[in-house]
Parts: sequence; C-alpha cells; structure tokens
Amino acid sequence: MGAVLVRMFYGVLKWVVIGPWLKLFFRPKVEGLENVPEEGPAILAGNHLSYADWLFMPLYVPRMVRFVAKAEYFTGTGVKGWLQRTFFSGTGNVPIDRSGADAAEGALLAARKVLDEGGLFGIYPEGTRSHDGRLYRGKTGVARLALVTRAPVVPVAVIKTDEVAPPGKKFGRLVQPIVRFGKPLDFSRYEGMENDRYILRSITDEIMYEIMRLSGQEYVDMYAAKAKELTKQQAAPGDQPAA
Repeated sequence: MGAVLVRMFYGVLKWVVIGPWLKLFFRPKVEGLENVPEEGPAILAGNHLSYADWLFMPLYVPRMVRFVAKAEYFTGTGVKGWLQRTFFSGTGNVPIDRSGADAAEGALLAARKVLDEGGLFGIYPEGTRSHDGRLYRGKTGVARLALVTRAPVVPVAVIKTDEVAPPGKKFGRLVQPIVRFGKPLDFSRYEGMENDRYILRSITDEIMYEIMRLSGQEYVDMYAAKAKELTKQQAAPGDQPAA
C-alpha cells in the first residue's frame, strides 16, 4: 500500500470509522497533548497494559503514529489474510519478524526509517504487556534509537486500558481511560555514545522513571517477560514438594 493510501486509510479509520466510537463510549481523558511535537521526528515511549494501548494512545494526536507489528499480520492468505494485511498496513504499522535472533535489530531499523522520514514512532520499552499492572524494567532499544536518530523522546502513560481490555481477555469494563503525554526528553548530550551500555541503561531508566511518574504505577526492576515466566512457574501445579 502506497504512502498516500496509507495516510488516507489511517485518517478514515481514526477520524471516521473507529475513533468516533472510542470517544463516544469511553470518553478518554487526554493530558499534555501539547508536548507532542507538531512536526519532525519524535519517539512516543509508553507503558504497556493492554492491546488497547495502541488505539487510545494516538487517538487525539493529530499526526500519524506508527508502531511495529508481527510480520504474520502482513503475509496471511485468503480473506482473513487480506483483511489483516489491509488493516495493519493501512494503520501505518511496520512489519517485523520477531521469531529470529535479530528481531530487536530489525525493529530498530524499522523504527529508524519512520523517524528518518520525520514521523512519530510509538514504542513500548517494556517489550511486552504488563501482566499485573505494574511497570517493568525498560529495554535499552529505545535509548539507542533516540541517540542514533537524535529524536526527542516523549514519555507516555496510559491508565485503565487494562480494565478496558484485560490481559488474557478480549473485553473488559466500560471505563474512562487516561492518556498522559510528558514533556519531551532530549538526550543530545550523549551524542555518539549509542554503543555505551551504561549510557543506554541510564537513558532508559530516565525514560521509565518519567513513565512511572506519569502513570503512578509501582515500578519493578525486572524485565516483564521474566516476571511473567516466574508467575507461571509459581502457579504451575505439581511444583510443590510432597509433604
């Protein structure tokens, strides 16, 4: 799908087909929208509570916000495959193969392309949805992306989206979600240091601190994927020693 068609399709979905219904039923509250740059590249780094995050976070942003999505959504066959491909392409998502060892690098390349073109790129530093509503340690890809592209990072917090669409369920409760955009973070002082892992961790932690401050979530200094695995292990039957 060409760039012009993508923007047209995105606009129709956002302002005509999906957006008005989301606003009508959920009446989301948005704060700090003025912190999103009106032009030029920027990284919107947010917490990740629900699959509904990518619907509510860009809802009131006048510009297109692009994310990465699984490559499978772009390669399906038949009617279902065509519908998926059309929807995800038309909403500006960038395909990424997450099955290989270089998945993270592929995501960064896709994101860099969006930012090099002057666009807005949405990213979830936690890497996966929080399973318990807490905020988890961020991966350093967002820091490397900020340094390589020199794009400002706008911290974003979504609140109550995990009640709209709880993890493991398709539907939840009809509540008013909140989206908060923080002031852009400038990391130009670290220019040329994108290969220093201590700098990358410091930048990422600063971003996560701002997200925590905006969201009010409890912070856990552990990767979300690891926390999920530990929770599964603790809940698995038969793991306890016999009495």
